[in-house]
This record gives sequence, C-alpha cells and structure tokens, in this order.
Amino acid sequence: MKVQFLYFEGCPTYTEAEQVLREVLAEEGIDAEVELMALTTEEYAQRLRFPGSPTFRVNGVDLFPTLRLSEFGLMCRTYMTPEGLRGTPTAAMLRNALSSVVPRSRPPDLF
Repeated sequence: MKVQFLYFEGCPTYTEAEQVLREVLAEEGIDAEVELMALTTEEYAQRLRFPGSPTFRVNGVDLFPTLRLSEFGLMCRTYMTPEGLRGTPTAAMLRNALSSVVPRSRPPDLF
C-alpha cells in the first residue's frame, strides 16, 4: 500500500499531520510506504488537484474527499473534527479512513 502525504511548506499544520499519520500507521500495524510530496508551485498543485495541505491519499485516492471540484492550489486545508474545524484530522479520523481502504488480514468474525 502506498500512502501519499501532500503538503506545502507554508502550511503550519503539516508537520503535526505527518506525525499523526505515522503514529496511526504504526499503532495499526499497517505496513505502508509513505511518500512525502512537497508541492511548491500553483501549477503543480492544480495538476495534482491538490485541495490543500495536508492531504492524505492511499493508492491515489483522497482519504477525505472534498466536494470542491475546482478549488485547488497552495492553501491550507481544514477538517471537521469533533472539536470543530482543525488543520489536521484527528488520529481517530485517520484510523477510520484508513480502515476503509486497508485490506483486512482475515474476514470479520460472524459469530
């Protein structure tokens, strides 16, 4: 599994978000290659359809899809958390989003 962590250096929350991502991956025992992608130009951000920093993608799919279809660029992204709007998702939010895309090692117990 490939996890892309997209950010731009002007975003004040990207280092915290990267740390939370790595902690969740370790806690969940998810063996994933984390690719750090620093976006440096508006053109590159537009080409990658970058909705803001930080963005988490697994195998090219945004873990937190947005309805914005045309707003891409070098900007900060916000996430609706239980504590309100924040610049990074909570560990629980990341854990939940990852669980929807990480294949289970065994089928769920039925009984």
